[in-house]
Amino acid sequence: MKKIYGYTFKNKELLKIALTHTSYAYEQKCKSNERLEYLGDSILEFISSEYLFKNYENLSEGEMTKVRSYAVCENGLYEVALKHDFSDFLYLGKSERSEKNKKKAILADSVEAVIAAIYLDSGIEEARKFIIENIKDLIEYASHNVGLKDYKTVLQEKLQVNGDIKIEYKIIGESGPDHDKTFVAEVDCEGKKLAEGKGRSKKAAEMEAAKKALENL
Repeated sequence: MKKIYGYTFKNKELLKIALTHTSYAYEQKCKSNERLEYLGDSILEFISSEYLFKNYENLSEGEMTKVRSYAVCENGLYEVALKHDFSDFLYLGKSERSEKNKKKAILADSVEAVIAAIYLDSGIEEARKFIIENIKDLIEYASHNVGLKDYKTVLQEKLQVNGDIKIEYKIIGESGPDHDKTFVAEVDCEGKKLAEGKGRSKKAAEMEAAKKALENL
């Protein structure tokens, strides 16, 4: 194995070390991926934090932390490892082979190690590409589903406290290429515009519009 998601390693030994579990390293008296995991964890936290900061302006500091924690947790990294068939290439000792290369923690750790290996092989930009391509969908999902305030529901409750009224959301604009669009949503109450919001999905734009409407009430 010398390629990871379209990235070709110049130093193939770096990739081998990244996929070498401590159980194999102990048996073969070679380097394990533990030190690379340590570095990769820090790079992953920085890049995912930067991505959230730049692309999810509607999220508070606490909300960004929750979203990041979901996207780069063991389960999330495990899914990345399965996506790229890391289990087929891991170097495991005899004590771990009975697990059929599917032990969640080992696979999740190997993703962090590979991130560090890419960084050492080619620098931060290649590491960033790998990270973003693999976690952006997890971040997008988490931005709507992981313990965040549902501003649309809160707005509805506030506006309808004295009875039913018509609340409507409309997408009034979009820009950017298909793979990286920004949407603009408007929220109206009984035909009167309350606020606009932007987001990287229609739902995110509507949520931002609801949040701004609440701030204006």
